[in-house]
Amino acid sequence: MKEIEIKETVLFYDTDCGGVVSNIAYLRFVEKARAALFTILGMDLLSMTETMLFPVVIRTEIDYRNPARLGHEVTVTARLAAVDKVRATCDFLLTLAGPDETTKTVAEARQIVALVQMPEGRPKRIPSEWFIFIE
Repeated sequence: MKEIEIKETVLFYDTDCGGVVSNIAYLRFVEKARAALFTILGMDLLSMTETMLFPVVIRTEIDYRNPARLGHEVTVTARLAAVDKVRATCDFLLTLAGPDETTKTVAEARQIVALVQMPEGRPKRIPSEWFIFIE
């Protein structure tokens, strides 16, 4: 299973007037984690611009569990959860580490992605090697 982990510190622009992380910031955290995941799958940003093959998000679902606040460090774990001929599903877990080393789930997300060849805009098959990364 391919899995990565990134950490994001909640900054002022991530929050609303009450210091709670806004939904768009969670989406940005997920996007950064997906970019890191696709890098270890062989699709780093530079190679995408060279090959013109891009992962295009078809669907995003986010379930918010607990608020993160200004100054918190959010850990985002991303993994390739499923693949088929032309789609890949990525799962994300966003957590906070507590002072007693317990972990609190902040949000869970899922994205469905298709690979699209530009400039034609045509879907491409998921690379066969991605199938071995699924549990």
